[in-house]
Amino acid sequence: MGFDSNPRKLGSRAAPARKPEQSIMRLPKEALPLSAQRSPTQILKKLIRFARKSRYERAFAVRRYFGEWGSRIPHLGNDRTTYVIGLFGSGRNYITGLMLKHLGKRAKYLRETVRYHPGPTSMIYTGHATIRHASRGQELPAVTSRVLQAVSLGFADLIFINRHPLDSLLTNWIFWRIYIRYNIQVEGISRVYKNRDDLCSDLEQNFLEFRAFAEGDPGFFSALPIDAGWGANGSPRFLSFAEFVEEAELFCQSATLTLRLEDFMFDPLKEFSKIAGLMSVDPNLNGLSIAPPRTRPYGYLAVKEKAPRFRDFISDLDTETKRRIEKIGYEL
Repeated sequence: MGFDSNPRKLGSRAAPARKPEQSIMRLPKEALPLSAQRSPTQILKKLIRFARKSRYERAFAVRRYFGEWGSRIPHLGNDRTTYVIGLFGSGRNYITGLMLKHLGKRAKYLRETVRYHPGPTSMIYTGHATIRHASRGQELPAVTSRVLQAVSLGFADLIFINRHPLDSLLTNWIFWRIYIRYNIQVEGISRVYKNRDDLCSDLEQNFLEFRAFAEGDPGFFSALPIDAGWGANGSPRFLSFAEFVEEAELFCQSATLTLRLEDFMFDPLKEFSKIAGLMSVDPNLNGLSIAPPRTRPYGYLAVKEKAPRFRDFISDLDTETKRRIEKIGYEL
């Protein structure tokens, strides 16, 4: 299972790092993020990787850290504003990376934010958002309603990135517990645990904490002020699992195009071509193949097999949540 996260932004108000004895969570020593400490060699390698990226990828990264400049909103030809939305932990960053690499000149208009325009533009906006329930780390429903209005009027398209909700649940639980304890944004579950057995063991040992997160308990976030830290938007908590699944169903009903992250794992070119086709853009492949996501599909199944309490959690899901999971194209 991979993870969809944003790197820490310079100048952002982040929650203070906590010492292990002050933590509200217990993590095994081997679960500490591998990214917690970087050697000079690792930093050099990261700079080299950055230099090898396309100019659109480099520009996108610079804007991510230092903010936007300029106010001109372009509208070329018959372009429509494109919104690439995914719930937290959906793999949206993977799709964003593909667009930066393979959309050609249109990629220079890609921004990591969600903004409304009262008419068509060439802009591409990408971010996390919700339609009905307010949630930390995601644009509020009031913002999304404007996006849906633009889509209904025909001058914008909404691409929704979907993923099996249980994979997202595990990813999001790991992300937020690590962030709350260490003020570190992990890039994937594999960056936290050496293997699946370690994840299952930690999940079993900390199941009450996991359940609190899955139920949307505000106490899980009690160490984070609602107006500070990454993803703060005035909401004191994250979505419950039931709300997360409901939001996925609502987006599937509203989106111009819904794409499943799992399908990119089997045929990324076919799936990316759907994006390019919707935007009337010829993919810029330069003879290169499109890389699939690094995450494994349906990783929750292995956890379900090895973690009895997680298996019971799935079995005890309410009927409506199970129905919605099936409605958006997934099985339990």
